[in-house]
Amino acid sequence: MPVHPLTQPVELLSLLWEFSESDVPTFVLPNTAFGLLAALAAPALTDVARSPSLWPLVVRGVPRMLLFNWVNVFIFELANQRLPESVKEDLANKPWRPLPRGRITPTQTRQLLLGAVPAVIAMSTALGVGNESALILLLAWMYNDLRGGDELTRDLIIAIAYDIFLVSSLRIGIMATTTATGTAAPVRISATGYSWLMIIGCVITTTMQVQDLKDQVGDRLRGRKTWPIVLGDGASRKWIATCVPFWSIVCVRFWKTPLLVSAIPVLLGLWVCVCVLLKTGDARAWRWWCLWQVALYGLPIYSSL
Repeated sequence: MPVHPLTQPVELLSLLWEFSESDVPTFVLPNTAFGLLAALAAPALTDVARSPSLWPLVVRGVPRMLLFNWVNVFIFELANQRLPESVKEDLANKPWRPLPRGRITPTQTRQLLLGAVPAVIAMSTALGVGNESALILLLAWMYNDLRGGDELTRDLIIAIAYDIFLVSSLRIGIMATTTATGTAAPVRISATGYSWLMIIGCVITTTMQVQDLKDQVGDRLRGRKTWPIVLGDGASRKWIATCVPFWSIVCVRFWKTPLLVSAIPVLLGLWVCVCVLLKTGDARAWRWWCLWQVALYGLPIYSSL
């Protein structure tokens, strides 16, 4: 009788990593970076009067932000990768994932998901962001089971989820540093903070098509409507190369950063455009896009200096 992978601790840990491995450098780490950088600029984004000290934020806040981002994206990946059309897509785009390799079956993945959902809600609640985690689960259901990820609504759903992950990371970072002193209180986002989150949401909605450039073969197999497939590869590349510099300028002007500070996201954005237009490697362009995002996330710090 074959051994069930979920009953073997080492096998289970390996599976947990393989389900979410590709999202760690492109999603978990950038979201955690936002939480760290935004917490250092807390007075500009929230009702907190003073930014947390860096060392307590790194020691207590960063591990909690990493945990929140990883467990919630893990739920999304379980829900996404277990679907038959996703297995078909991953055979073309990501054959190293557990289901295409036959390491786990869709039924076993569903069983893992049944246990993971309440565990993740409990963890997120303990971190003070249970409501946000519930919203992420709702968006994951819309994206996967209602197939919103196969329609042009895909980018909007992802952008909303991104903003929830980002604001959660910020709240976790601040609460982690204030809990130790006994002064923890709900973190309220300011009007400027909401404006910034709205801008970031627009940035993601209009530019994250760079991720779809590398996945066109698998997306066509499952009938997914992404901008490179609907508009065409060339038009999508030109769209990205137009929007990235536009939002770079919008963001640096929003925070009124000096020239040397502004140059970092602007130049990174231009490099993303070069990679996209010259087709130097779409997977590489996606990673540069993630780094560009982190550069934008750091802009609010200048306003609190």
